[in-house]
Amino acid sequence: KSLISGIGKHKESRGREREREAERFRNLWISLCFQEFVFLFDNSLLGSEKTKESERWDSYQYLQRNSSSARNASFAGAGVTVEEVRSASAVSDPPALYPPVLTTPVSLPTPQAIGYPSASGELQRQILDEVEIRELLIDHIGHRCCWGSRPARTWKIRAVEDCNVYVGTLDTFIEEREALTQTVPFTGGSFNAKKHGSAPELWQLDLRSQFPTLFVPYKETQVPVPHSETVDKCTGCTGRGEVVCPTCNADGEPGFYKENQMMKCSSCYGRGLIAHKDGSDTICGDCNGKGKLPCPNCQSRGLIKCQTCVGTGSLLTSSLAVVRWKTLSKRKVSATSGAGSVPEEVFHRAEGVQLCNTQAYQCTPAYFADSYFLNKFSSEVISLRAEVPQTANVVCERHTISVVPVTRVTMEDRGKAFNFYIIGYGKEIYMKDYYPARFCWGLCPCLEWL
Repeated sequence: KSLISGIGKHKESRGREREREAERFRNLWISLCFQEFVFLFDNSLLGSEKTKESERWDSYQYLQRNSSSARNASFAGAGVTVEEVRSASAVSDPPALYPPVLTTPVSLPTPQAIGYPSASGELQRQILDEVEIRELLIDHIGHRCCWGSRPARTWKIRAVEDCNVYVGTLDTFIEEREALTQTVPFTGGSFNAKKHGSAPELWQLDLRSQFPTLFVPYKETQVPVPHSETVDKCTGCTGRGEVVCPTCNADGEPGFYKENQMMKCSSCYGRGLIAHKDGSDTICGDCNGKGKLPCPNCQSRGLIKCQTCVGTGSLLTSSLAVVRWKTLSKRKVSATSGAGSVPEEVFHRAEGVQLCNTQAYQCTPAYFADSYFLNKFSSEVISLRAEVPQTANVVCERHTISVVPVTRVTMEDRGKAFNFYIIGYGKEIYMKDYYPARFCWGLCPCLEWL
């Protein structure tokens, strides 16, 4: 009976445990449904505010395709280092790209607000309001497994700080020509002499077939100048093709030489015999007992082949045009004071936008109808024009101004605070360290809504 009673109690406890598990599952299911309902309700509230905003931002995509504005796949002004940004932020403070954060999506631009230039030359200002900032953050944390959305929805936005970086460049594409004289041994045959026509001037040469793509870093080519070839006697051997051997006629007078000059054998020292330790002598094998050897350079002829004309006695002289195309680049970086404290990873992920890109024989400062800062910044970049060598001509110049919009947002509640970055016009969220509603046991979305 006691055994049967124990089995009955065990079954009853197992049944109560199953009921408790079922109750916990029902509560979890209700929490998930409630979370989904609230999320959809928030989206419906934000959706009405977002409709006009999304239409406004969609129009920027078309502005990016015109000639005055283009998005870059990387950091605007490629090659700009983080050290340059830090240094620029300490000495310059450009105007804000965004006005102070607004509680409603009403556009209240500041006099120096900057955005995409339109076809008419006026700037389309970019405005970040509280609704859009919260929406971007909610969308970002929605892709994180253990992050709650309560701080993004309820915490107060304390500050919106611009950390923008402006990069201005002036590229000067030049063509440099230099004439060189080339002398080679003449081996006979016809040559392009001046009697066939007059040699053209250096800048009269037609090099259109060699012309590279504009603004290549460097290209060099060598072109012979037509009708510039002449044939003359070799000055080293006066046209004979041979010169006096300097080994066996070192002490002779210039222009004179002697044949059959012999040199002392270096093995037997001129004795013709090789002495051994036992006192015996043997005939030297190098000189066959003569004690002397012929000159190793000329075989005692007294003459050797002229190295200048390679024995031909004549030299072919011609003019050679060396043409170099290269790009001389000047760059200026301007950054807001807040950009100096932006993490390095932000600029590596940033997507810049070109505010202007002009090409001309000689570029002039760009004109922005609504921005004194950009007009002044463009003039400063133009004033840095590179010095062109006297042997070169300017082909074309290219002037660009790019901006990398980076916004730092700080949110706080009850003495706690965290910040994140909105990067580029793609509005990517970057959060480096702390987020207050981050959990690690997998039920954080449900626990937040309970």
